[in-house]
Amino acid sequence: MAGMTLAAHLAAGLNLFALSPLLPLAIEEYGISHWAAGLLVSLPMLVGAAIGIPGGILIARVGVKRAYMWAWVCMALLAIAPIVPNFYVLLFLRLAYGVGLALMVVATGPLVMQWFKPREMLVVNSLNTAILSGGVAASLAGAVPLAELLGWKMTLTVFSGIGIVGTILWPFAPRDRDTGAERRTGISVREVFSVLRGRAVALLVAADAGIFIQYTALTTWLPTFYAEERGISAQEAGIITSILPFVGIFAVLAGGAIPLLFESFRAKLAIFGGLGDFLFSYRGILAFSGILAILGGLGAFLLDTQAGIYIAVVVLGIGSWFYVPALLTIPMRLSGATPERVAAVWGSYMTFSGLGMFIFPILVGWLYDNFNSYYPGFIICAVASWSLLICGVFLPRDAASENAGVESRNLSD
Repeated sequence: MAGMTLAAHLAAGLNLFALSPLLPLAIEEYGISHWAAGLLVSLPMLVGAAIGIPGGILIARVGVKRAYMWAWVCMALLAIAPIVPNFYVLLFLRLAYGVGLALMVVATGPLVMQWFKPREMLVVNSLNTAILSGGVAASLAGAVPLAELLGWKMTLTVFSGIGIVGTILWPFAPRDRDTGAERRTGISVREVFSVLRGRAVALLVAADAGIFIQYTALTTWLPTFYAEERGISAQEAGIITSILPFVGIFAVLAGGAIPLLFESFRAKLAIFGGLGDFLFSYRGILAFSGILAILGGLGAFLLDTQAGIYIAVVVLGIGSWFYVPALLTIPMRLSGATPERVAAVWGSYMTFSGLGMFIFPILVGWLYDNFNSYYPGFIICAVASWSLLICGVFLPRDAASENAGVESRNLSD
């Protein structure tokens, strides 16, 4: 089961931003504006936003295995990109991919809780996120070279190959594990909104949305920005942008390992007082990651030397991924956590982050079309990234405890 979830995240990652380095080719072939081209990257995020919270309720009723099957099929549809007749059909395929992405993300939380022990959850979440980040890195770095060899539409088919394999193999995966009566009855809409009103969940949702607003906007437009404003070739611009998810592979693994590594040294860390406990806690991880995301995000578009750009992009990549294992695991370790409630929280991540990830790349393109500059849009997105640092500072201490499943507040508190 772990192998199949890793494959699903790889398939999602390969197609998430694969079109970003190819946007100039799409603009040229279809004669579309920057605003319309941004839809190819951001539309899946809007679909994710629409499906996120309802998807959590749906998955609690239909089961993880069926939801994952739908996800595999939707992500595999991009394989027919070379035969699409126009821009609107390609946009529809990206919409279908967004459905698959949303279902896969929301269903993964309950799946992890069903199949893995509490200490294993952080590890599995780290590996899933790392492989997704690796897929994003591979597609950003390889899209332009593949497009030169095969054509840009056939490149999308190559990146959809794992989705086709997953669609074929998933029916043979084990069935859902029974988690009791609540699994059979699902979760009510009232309970979902009770969970989402909790202070801890609200801060986590805002943190994730703010970071991914900046990350998506920069990942979408930095290749074009570097080519147009910094005189960097399209291929090198794609490689520079691919550093973000490549660094993210190691950042998420570190973000998952550090809490486990220092958990057994809590008593020794007490000599540093509250600061020592904070630095190596989930809260510390969120705050540290937020600082890096702020600094790296600003440097990625304000610095004009290649050395500075590379350093800024590395820092941004660490900050944008280091916190993710903690973000995904905290809801699982709150008291009262069930697969259904975790699906609701992860669905809210998808809804609010997806909404921001849809709006802001388009906003950057619209501001460019009207002011002939990328800077206004980039600065707005940089401001949004402060949400992660704020979350790390103000997240309730008991909500971010590694022992939260034993003594912390309830999901809805």
